[in-house]
Amino acid sequence: MESMKLTEIASALGADPSRYPGTAITDVTIDSREAGEGSLFIAIKGDRFDAHDFIPDVLAKGAAAVVCSRKPEGVPDDKAICVPDTRLALLALAKHYRSKFRIPVVGLTGSVGKTTTKEMVAAVLSQKYRTLATQGNLNNEIGLPRMCFRLDGSYEAAVFEMGMSGFGEISRLTGIALPTVGIITNIGVSHIEMLGSREGILRAKMEILEGMAEDAPLIINGDNDLLPKGVQGIPNPVVVCGISCAGADCRAENIQQHSDHMSFLINFRGERYPVELPAVGIHNVYNACIAFACGMLLHVTPEQAVKGLSEYVPTGMRQRIVRRAGMTVIEDCYNASPDSIRASLRVLRDLDCARRIAVLGDMKELGSYSRSAHLECGRAAAENGVDVLFAYGPEAEAYIEGAGGNIPTALHFDDKRELAVRLCSMLQEGDAVLFKASRAMKLEEVIASVYEVIGE
Repeated sequence: MESMKLTEIASALGADPSRYPGTAITDVTIDSREAGEGSLFIAIKGDRFDAHDFIPDVLAKGAAAVVCSRKPEGVPDDKAICVPDTRLALLALAKHYRSKFRIPVVGLTGSVGKTTTKEMVAAVLSQKYRTLATQGNLNNEIGLPRMCFRLDGSYEAAVFEMGMSGFGEISRLTGIALPTVGIITNIGVSHIEMLGSREGILRAKMEILEGMAEDAPLIINGDNDLLPKGVQGIPNPVVVCGISCAGADCRAENIQQHSDHMSFLINFRGERYPVELPAVGIHNVYNACIAFACGMLLHVTPEQAVKGLSEYVPTGMRQRIVRRAGMTVIEDCYNASPDSIRASLRVLRDLDCARRIAVLGDMKELGSYSRSAHLECGRAAAENGVDVLFAYGPEAEAYIEGAGGNIPTALHFDDKRELAVRLCSMLQEGDAVLFKASRAMKLEEVIASVYEVIGE
């Protein structure tokens, strides 16, 4: 973070700067454990704790000042900036700080594939620029400001992921990030419980434009059924990526899936470039097209973009393919939606293996659509040649019902240990196993149990 004066911060938050010293602030934090010399501590009230209770401790540790909505007794006036709402103050200060940097900033949202696409975009841009990219799950109204404060003069570009669960969130996030390039990966059904319909999800995602200048380009997946119509009439230039859509600016051609990578040609406005992507699945080809197009807009050379995609590394538990004891394991249990489950099932289908085993847990936040979504994914499992289906969780029974008797072995489990024991008892060399569920189901615990048994 670049240093800011406390007087500047006070002014940005609507306080009288003359009441504060010109102390240099070298860090902004909401975590009392991270506060120290030169820190500004913003006290956020959470569901389980109120950070205002930690203000005396933070100041005792040497923090320069605090932002609070109530000032504890004994705290000097010139060390406390009082505001009506500290969450809104965090957003306001992050926007003020972000606006100091005249660099390319990519703002990225979508129903699925956000994090993977973000990582691919960062891999491409890093070939030309020192790039800051959203880390972990810092993609919400608490996390994105924290990412903004990590900017400093050494960064030449940034890629900010934007998550949401309801209307207005993307609007607030894009108002902080101020993207010079926007990306919408797709419109699916994630968070449909809060937004009512896919059309509602589209409206929420389109809020990204509210923080963008009218000449800032928006990159979309043109093969998504809603996005091409959704962008009609917007003032921003639209860059269309896809495989089958007519008139795409960036198109993937001659796609081939291998055991651990995809090879294809990217046709960008008539020029073709061969790509070797160390990830599998047609959905990752879409993500790569978007990342390539973003690089072209930001003056990365095609050769640099191709090299960046070849160096992409999957993160966390997002469709990580592991070879163990003669078996193939697809670790993909960071999150789940109908779209991402169908994509993972296609990956499983295309693997060269003796048997295809799918371990599928509940999908969350689908509201009234939940049962039909689980039924659809059960049918998809059968259609994609799954030989064994293990369903885990109360909603997951619908996977088996959806499969309709078309999977030779289909079992439901309420207990992860029982599932792991049964799975380990039947695994054999040549099997491919997919683990996929919403994050709350913690299927990685089953994966760990399986690895303990089968070894290397």
